[in-house]
Amino acid sequence: MIKSELVARLAQANPHLYQRDVERIVSTIFDEISAALSRGDRVELRGFGAFSVKSRPARTGRNPRTGAPVHVEEKFVPFFKTGKELRERLNNADIPEHLLAGDGDDDGYGDGDDE
Repeated sequence: MIKSELVARLAQANPHLYQRDVERIVSTIFDEISAALSRGDRVELRGFGAFSVKSRPARTGRNPRTGAPVHVEEKFVPFFKTGKELRERLNNADIPEHLLAGDGDDDGYGDGDDE
């Protein structure tokens, strides 16, 4: 689901709200989560999960083409840990088999690194 689909579903479920107001609400929530993470704060949504920031220290990597060593700077990455209710709901759901055919991680990189 993308942001516009989320806004459309929320607007449909709440006909007393204008779609532009729902869009503003969703954007404000995402902006506040982003701002909190950029300050280094943790954002917890009970039953859903917690967003936090993890530090990846500087290291020496390798250029995959040449094998030459490359310095990789320290970086900060967002991390999401699911809440108990969400995890239980997912484990009890009938998820179509074709959606489970990925590599098992959900970071979109296909590298097996979930962090």
